[in-house]
Amino acid sequence: MKISEFDYQLSKELIAQTPATCREESRLMVLDRKNDNIEHKKFYNILEYLHKGDCLVMNNSKVIPARLFGKKALTGANIEFLLIKRIKGDIWETMVKPGKRLKPGDKVIFSEESLFEADILEYSSDGTRIVEFNYEGVFYERLEELGKMPLPPYIERESNDADKIRYQTVYSEIEGSVAAPTAGLHFTDEILDKLKEKGVKIAYVTLHVGIGTFRPVNCDVVEEHKMHFEEYFVTKENAEIINNSIEKGDRIVAVGTTSVRTLESIAKKTENGYKIGSTSGSTGIFIYPGYKFKVVNSIITNFHLPKSTLLMLISAFYEKDKILDAYELAVAEKYRFFSYGDAMLII
Repeated sequence: MKISEFDYQLSKELIAQTPATCREESRLMVLDRKNDNIEHKKFYNILEYLHKGDCLVMNNSKVIPARLFGKKALTGANIEFLLIKRIKGDIWETMVKPGKRLKPGDKVIFSEESLFEADILEYSSDGTRIVEFNYEGVFYERLEELGKMPLPPYIERESNDADKIRYQTVYSEIEGSVAAPTAGLHFTDEILDKLKEKGVKIAYVTLHVGIGTFRPVNCDVVEEHKMHFEEYFVTKENAEIINNSIEKGDRIVAVGTTSVRTLESIAKKTENGYKIGSTSGSTGIFIYPGYKFKVVNSIITNFHLPKSTLLMLISAFYEKDKILDAYELAVAEKYRFFSYGDAMLII
């Protein structure tokens, strides 16, 4: 299967540079797989499509302000860090710019008023750096003070204070992502309360979204692509909510491709079908057409980049040609695309 089969034409002006004025005012395209039907709604209309007994599974990972701007201690040269993931303690894997200026043994200073600096320990095989931070106080509190939100490269502006709220789901809780699970950005506390009142069950998984979500597919054949690995965990309480829904035959509605990948990674076959357990680990699952879904029955997602693994995932959930037809329609109807864009519900 060729990567080129997942391409489509998108005008630059349809790439959302800012979020909708209100989260729930984003547009919602509804794809009904049973009836091959498409409807155009607002996101608050999600209440019409989720019913008593449905289990809504959401990724509660919290985006950290992972972009840091500092100076090389010896020369004063400007240096930019993008934190990728914590390895252990205060040691992180980090992308650096400009990379040629930093070698093992160098130090980068981010705050001269109070201690916050990093020592370069070693190179990684892909050109990133392994660094160790030295600081006063609590790491994430200092990061909140000094860092900026890591907006994706197709948002062509600097992040601002508003992004610290809007590039974060209202239910985010566990710090660790360097990109938002963007399908969840449309939910408000009010919508979640109304869903609970309807009898919709809500469960949370945690998958820390890595920088690989921005990296393009660099091969021509789908099957040759290797996914990046991301850390996940699911608590016993949330596993029980999801398994009870599976046992009853209730619909499992995954919010975002990160929730899909987590659920499909941890689903284990039993005598009575697939179940999930409370677990933690890392997943590099790659879902593309031909994959047989184990537990996910419906997906809420955003509109994804051409030739991306995320577009391949939803093309596995529906028919590829019908997904691409829906994208062509979304372009014609001027939906807003990517992280701050509109949403799609596939039922």
